[in-house]
Amino acid sequence: MTSRTVALDGALHDYLLSISLSEHPVMRDLREFTATHRMAKMQIAPEQGQFMAWLAQLIGARRYLEIGVFTGYSALAVTLAMPEDGRTLACDVSETFTAVARDYWARAGVAERIELVLQPALATLRQQLDAGQAGQYDLAFIDADKPAYRDYYEACLQLVRPGGVIAIDNIFLSGRVVEPKPEDPPGVHLMHEFNASLKHDPRIRMCVLPVGDGLTLCTRLA
Repeated sequence: MTSRTVALDGALHDYLLSISLSEHPVMRDLREFTATHRMAKMQIAPEQGQFMAWLAQLIGARRYLEIGVFTGYSALAVTLAMPEDGRTLACDVSETFTAVARDYWARAGVAERIELVLQPALATLRQQLDAGQAGQYDLAFIDADKPAYRDYYEACLQLVRPGGVIAIDNIFLSGRVVEPKPEDPPGVHLMHEFNASLKHDPRIRMCVLPVGDGLTLCTRLA
């Protein structure tokens, strides 16, 4: 036993993947392609993708909301994990990045199950609320511009059903959130405050997993 999470060096991370990772072939191809991208650091870790797919199946997700798509790996992981009638709403602003996503979604045979909306995500979330979609999503994933995390979270709290889950990525910001410096970007300070606030939010039950760059999971209470 150990009183704290074991740090993963390269060898241990490789071992983790060797004993656990099971990817759809198109997911593997997409991950390997994205690893060559100039913005490859924006890709979630494969073990995180597998965890999110497992979580979607655990809670019986049929409607998934994703804020921040990049090349589409996380959307693909969750969509493949849902039943055939499962649907994903994917929010992004980049036609260039998401063109890759569209290609690989089509290769995996799930393109018609994913609605990609290219506009600022808050506009899409407000449109969903205006259309009466409050409480209609089972799982939401926030992985976009950090200064807007609070707004995304508040919108997701309305859109996710009671008992549904909001997953929030990059909450560690490579450790910069521990003691933000005056010269750090505003997003670091905002994330520091946002992280602290969730522990005391009576609307949720939450935990933090040291996966990737930190992943917060919030279950919406009734």
